[in-house]
Amino acid sequence: MNSEAVIETRSLSKVYRDFWGRKKVRALNSLNLEVHRGEIFGLLGPNGSGKTTTLKLLLGLLFPTEGSAEILGSPATDVVKNQRIGYLPEESYLYRFLNSEETLDFYGRLFNMPRKERKERSEKLLELVKLTDARKRQLREYSKGMTRRIGLAQALINDPDLVLLDEPTSGLDPLGTRDMKDLILNLRDQGKTVLMCSHVLSDVQDVCDRVAILDSGELKVLGRVEELLKNQGVTQIRTSTLSDEAVAEIKAVVAKHNSEFLEVDHPTTTLEDLFLKTVRDAADRPGQRYIPPSESEQGQAQDAADEEVPVAAGDSDSDSE
Repeated sequence: MNSEAVIETRSLSKVYRDFWGRKKVRALNSLNLEVHRGEIFGLLGPNGSGKTTTLKLLLGLLFPTEGSAEILGSPATDVVKNQRIGYLPEESYLYRFLNSEETLDFYGRLFNMPRKERKERSEKLLELVKLTDARKRQLREYSKGMTRRIGLAQALINDPDLVLLDEPTSGLDPLGTRDMKDLILNLRDQGKTVLMCSHVLSDVQDVCDRVAILDSGELKVLGRVEELLKNQGVTQIRTSTLSDEAVAEIKAVVAKHNSEFLEVDHPTTTLEDLFLKTVRDAADRPGQRYIPPSESEQGQAQDAADEEVPVAAGDSDSDSE
């Protein structure tokens, strides 16, 4: 396993079968993926694309049909590694008649945390998720947004190295969404690794370092957000204020008009547009998936980047990119 890879999958596949053992659906097909230490990684895809199956395989809740996955240096099937993982599911299944203090204390006990440590950790987390004033209220009285926040606190009670978040901003108002995104960024600042699934693409675009887009169980796009969103077919030039005549004559006239040449770059699209294009391309060309470049290709790409030669992000033989 790569020493910098907190999550690493190799040809990871999952086939669900019916009662008689016949193949019912291939939920995941030969997924090759690495999530590096200290990054926020976004896992995207339409419903039925394999996101939840991937999370369950990583947590050891399902066994792969083919391939392998390693988490924090251990096989995904080794449940002991889950002591270093925090998990916020899409629906938080918490005990409704407990209050937030009792909830965090209960989950702290599951990790065999001493009483003093549980109390200190609970105090810190309630303040972090802004539920200190509601600490004595039963969870059945919580709104959807408050439930998501106590769910996040529960996922962090064991001070995990890896945090898995499934739709973390679901049910939150704009202020709560901003707070949740700030919390996720704070986790990265603490050196933790975050893997998040979300249908709110603007949230992913705001916080994620890299993203992968799945469709029909196959990896279609993988790369850094800022690189994937650049429109390589268009070049934009930014300068300080110029006259209309200078704009028409472009770069050669910039110096002539004593203006500062600021930047030559590619304009970016949005993560929503990239997502929709990927899914539509996958429907037009089924069976094609993203193939990670070999080490030699990665070296060539890095050499090209060092020479300031534009290189398309996620370059591969797949037309779906």
